[in-house]
Amino acid sequence: MHNFFIIYYARIINLPIFDPMEKHKSIDHELRATWQAVAKMYNEQAAKHDSTMATAFVLLNIDTKKGTQSTALGPSMGMEPTSLSRILKTMEDKGAICREKNPNDGRSVIIKLTDYGKEMRKISKGHVIQFNETIKNHLSEKELENFFKVTSIINKMISDKDIYENMVTESVKTN
Repeated sequence: MHNFFIIYYARIINLPIFDPMEKHKSIDHELRATWQAVAKMYNEQAAKHDSTMATAFVLLNIDTKKGTQSTALGPSMGMEPTSLSRILKTMEDKGAICREKNPNDGRSVIIKLTDYGKEMRKISKGHVIQFNETIKNHLSEKELENFFKVTSIINKMISDKDIYENMVTESVKTN
């Protein structure tokens, strides 16, 4: 009830109101909603090939000629080892990948695409290219440039821990 009176009073005196719960004005909501829509779209396409978006993502991150070390695969995709292990097991069971001992390091394994895996990768890549081209056809160069600039800034601020570190510092300064 207290928030209602604050918002009501702010409107009376013509103050701009930003209610973080107004989803259409929240940056994180827009990012999440957009990514969920993209993920749903990719999963719908992948399902037509008895696959998932996560599997397609793995296929696209395996070197088609030399294969990729399993230990390098997870970090390059930002995926947890347990999730990756589950996906790799499913992919192996379906015949999309095979595992080979690393000739340079007997302790590690190289993930290689089978012929079926290469075909599935080709299909996945086609869907990604089609998505990107379609979006690019609906945006100007400047809009696309701004999109990448904004996402780059957000990622940098997060990796530099600039979001909440400053908040803590400001909170300490005011007390």
